[in-house]
Amino acid sequence: MANISTYPIGTPAAGDLIPGTQQATDASGKTLNLTRNFSVADVAAFANSYSLGYTVYTALLTQVGEAAPTAKILQSTIPGSNLAWARTSAGIYTATAGSAIFTVDKTIVFANNGNDDGAQGDPDIIWSRTSDTVLTITASAGLNNVLTDGAFEVRIYA
Repeated sequence: MANISTYPIGTPAAGDLIPGTQQATDASGKTLNLTRNFSVADVAAFANSYSLGYTVYTALLTQVGEAAPTAKILQSTIPGSNLAWARTSAGIYTATAGSAIFTVDKTIVFANNGNDDGAQGDPDIIWSRTSDTVLTITASAGLNNVLTDGAFEVRIYA
């Protein structure tokens, strides 16, 4: 058997594999220890969601004119969480998920308008869970152009 302490130190990449043991139960109820490879990215995502108790989508939002907000995603541990952003009317925007991830009483949003130059006052940013797939963001003054790298974070608790 190889002496693992003699292996050189490396720097992991997201796609690298780590050997490990996955427990499974067969049809007779016996617990099996299966040797599997796990990607560094999958282990990191699991550790992040397991230790925090929630998954997260964090982005900087910018909205100009009559366009939908654009998102610079900083972190996303929510599976399949590419949110589709839309502008429904002046100062009202939606984030739509591809599946029912915005669980009632388990979803929370932190948002602000970011680097506002003060030209349009200081509108409040209000969020609401419209459905299991849609979050609505409203600028209280009903104005466009108030999001400039605005902080937007969704947390979904287990």
